[in-house]
Amino acid sequence: MKVTENVSLRQYNTFNLDATARYFAAFHSREALEAILDDPQYKHTPKLILGGGSNILLTKDFDGLVLKNEIKGIHTISEDDDHVYVRAGAGENWHQFVMHCIEKGYAGLENLSLIPGNVGASPMQNIGAYGVEIKDTFNELEALHLQDRTLVSFNKEACAFGYRESVFKHQYKDQFAILQVIYRLNKKPVFNTSYGAIEQELERMGVKEPSIRSISRAVINIRSSKLPNPAEIGNAGSFFKNPEVTKEKYEELKLAFPEVVAYPLPGGHYKLAAGWLIEQCGWKGYRNGDAGVHARQALVLVNYGHAKGEDIVELSWQVVESVKEKFGVALEREVNII
Repeated sequence: MKVTENVSLRQYNTFNLDATARYFAAFHSREALEAILDDPQYKHTPKLILGGGSNILLTKDFDGLVLKNEIKGIHTISEDDDHVYVRAGAGENWHQFVMHCIEKGYAGLENLSLIPGNVGASPMQNIGAYGVEIKDTFNELEALHLQDRTLVSFNKEACAFGYRESVFKHQYKDQFAILQVIYRLNKKPVFNTSYGAIEQELERMGVKEPSIRSISRAVINIRSSKLPNPAEIGNAGSFFKNPEVTKEKYEELKLAFPEVVAYPLPGGHYKLAAGWLIEQCGWKGYRNGDAGVHARQALVLVNYGHAKGEDIVELSWQVVESVKEKFGVALEREVNII
């Protein structure tokens, strides 16, 4: 596996930030990854595993070895009366994988169409959209421990999934490279169209009987209308998580702000729409130099060309502080800052 020096990471992160990696290499298999990890030259070098680069914000050059996960392959490995089990390499593009499953008639991922990034990030982030999260279809994953080279399987319980959370973001942060993920998909679809504008979009499309294909198309249409294409404007999708509050806090906000957008959660809590909170603070469409808040979706911070990672971090702090001051609600970043 070839290692190159002083490589720009601009093309490897969707914010299009021009940070430099001291060393850079791509790996296509577990064996190739192990070979470079065992190389004495890089034994004590800091390492960063990079997937699709869709959920990172680079604030400086990386004085270490960036390892780009390019493990590919999609295979149906088993099935039963109700489910089919599909294994995908962590380096597969997420949206292309979703489209593959839809073509095969495998249900469960259609609401997650057009999410940027690669398969390996899906359990790490517990990605979700329109009422569906990865934990709903996740079966298990295989990961390599970067220090002792052990190969470890993680089932759903071991991943400790939460809202945009997993064990890989906390207890095992930077300790594993995810190699492949197995999903348990449905032979008989259970449609989830109640979240967001899916039902309205299906109606606009003239769809009488929903299918996984039509729901996927509706989600693609909605996302395309609201979210900027990273190939045109640098961004990482939703920058902040939707905050959860108690029933008491929600009622307090509802009294002061009758138009507040919120969704009830099991246990009596409510999830607030972070985009709405940010928009009410006047940030939608804001721009300072090349760092800004997207004009159509306030939840998305953008790089209009030559912003630095520090510029976007500073802007995010200003957004967090203003929402806290106006609503008494603390926003948490979804994007990983490096």
